[in-house]
Amino acid sequence: MSAGLIVIIALLVLSILGIPIYLSLGIGTLVALNMADMPFIVLPQKLFAGMNSSSLLAIPFFMLAGNIMSRSITGKLIDISNALIGWIKGSLAVVTVVSSALFGAISGSGVATASAVGGTTIPAMKEEGYPNHFAAAISGISSILGPIIPPSITLIVYASITDLSVSKLFVGSVIPGILMAGGLILYALFYGKKNDLPAHKKKTAKEAALIFKDGIWALLMPVIILGGIFGGIFTPTESAAVAVVYSLFISLFVYKDMTCKDIPSVFVEGAISTATILMLVGISKSSGYVITTSGLPQQVLEVFSSFTDSKIVILLLLNLLFLMIGMLMEANAAIIMMTPILLPLLSAFGIDPLQFGIMMSFNLCIGLITPPVGICLLMTNQTAEASFVQTLKSVLPMLIIGLIVLMMVTYIPQVTTFLPQLMK
Repeated sequence: MSAGLIVIIALLVLSILGIPIYLSLGIGTLVALNMADMPFIVLPQKLFAGMNSSSLLAIPFFMLAGNIMSRSITGKLIDISNALIGWIKGSLAVVTVVSSALFGAISGSGVATASAVGGTTIPAMKEEGYPNHFAAAISGISSILGPIIPPSITLIVYASITDLSVSKLFVGSVIPGILMAGGLILYALFYGKKNDLPAHKKKTAKEAALIFKDGIWALLMPVIILGGIFGGIFTPTESAAVAVVYSLFISLFVYKDMTCKDIPSVFVEGAISTATILMLVGISKSSGYVITTSGLPQQVLEVFSSFTDSKIVILLLLNLLFLMIGMLMEANAAIIMMTPILLPLLSAFGIDPLQFGIMMSFNLCIGLITPPVGICLLMTNQTAEASFVQTLKSVLPMLIIGLIVLMMVTYIPQVTTFLPQLMK
């Protein structure tokens, strides 16, 4: 049996048994090295090489910024969104989408977005008479905007494997993120009008101005991060560090809803989340080396080529593959497992690696709301105390919107390549 195939099988089996992904991948790699008579020193060497990347420093900084923001700035972003559209029927659902997009533009994490935004807007929606299952569904699917809209941790992981520019991937994901957010907003407005959901009294110009004045520091945060990256002022790593300093300063000295005593726990939470991801990325270099040298990528290329020589069909097959993987595996782990295997396929069929990376990331993010994993939907459903079956039914129309955007990303290259080419 191919050493690369041993890594994949061991990862799947051990993950199903409940062993953490990074340990499953490491054990599978050690077993494959032993069976292929390769030196064990490959594992620590490649592990260090995998983590020895300046671009990966963005991950701990963005995780930390997201943790700080969830304790302080999230509420301000929700207040601003409410002031803008609170007078529309179903406005709280739209506020959830907008706030998730803004939060995602800082944290880059779907789970963090579901926790911070959903934890605030779901109780508010329930209090105003929204159906529990709809509140859970709109909050759950909005949370996937976190890893779609830049900065995205999944895209940083993909860039570390392929040596693509993180900035280009971030710029390329802007239009897909806007399309997804726009589609969800339109559906929320349609649902609100159809079901006669409540609306708030329209704010006066003076009231709206006061809310904006109070929340301007929170609103500037995504502007500084994304503006700095797209304007060439910061690298993604530098912008992540700026996000941490800015969020700490605003939380401690401007809004004063966080104290110095809170800082250690915030840093510990960020460190734990970061350690898991970086170990996963580091070990992936070792497993990627084993998979590549085993010849598995070439075998996969031959299998796909035996089915068809059509690029359109290949892209469809890849989407189906990732939709299934996304239902069973965490997105970062799936990217780490599949990217080394599929890179030769991209070259053979002329698929742009940048377009493919965003397509794969978008596809796997859908897995955050699809069972049996569906961690974001499980979190929001628990917060809403809704029937999971009803929540799944409620999320289905929104899931279709996501699949439509996914097809646009897949078959219209300009959706992902236009902005990077324009900025170049």
